[in-house]
Amino acid sequence: MDKAAVKRFYDLRSKQKEIEKELSELRGQILTFCEAEGLSQTDLGGYSVKIVQQERREYDDEKIKAALPDEELWRLISRADPSKLAGLLKLNVLKEEQLFGTYALKKIALVQVERT
Repeated sequence: MDKAAVKRFYDLRSKQKEIEKELSELRGQILTFCEAEGLSQTDLGGYSVKIVQQERREYDDEKIKAALPDEELWRLISRADPSKLAGLLKLNVLKEEQLFGTYALKKIALVQVERT
């Protein structure tokens, strides 16, 4: 393996962390502005900003384990992974009623910015 490739990888990962930190700060500023103005969508300086509310499930491992009909299913999941649980629901291996009370809903605000 080339040392230059390893160095470049390290440098890019460092930049990625810096960019993600700055994106998080800017996201917070945009959310604060939109909340203060009571906006869920606006146009600013040639950009369209939209705030989309989304609900995500945060599962409790112990409650999921107790709710599953078969111990083998827990071995497949091994932890309360929302994407694995959604897949089991789509395959009709689990029913929504079985998962009732095993999660808390968390509201997430997504920021979408597009050039107009």
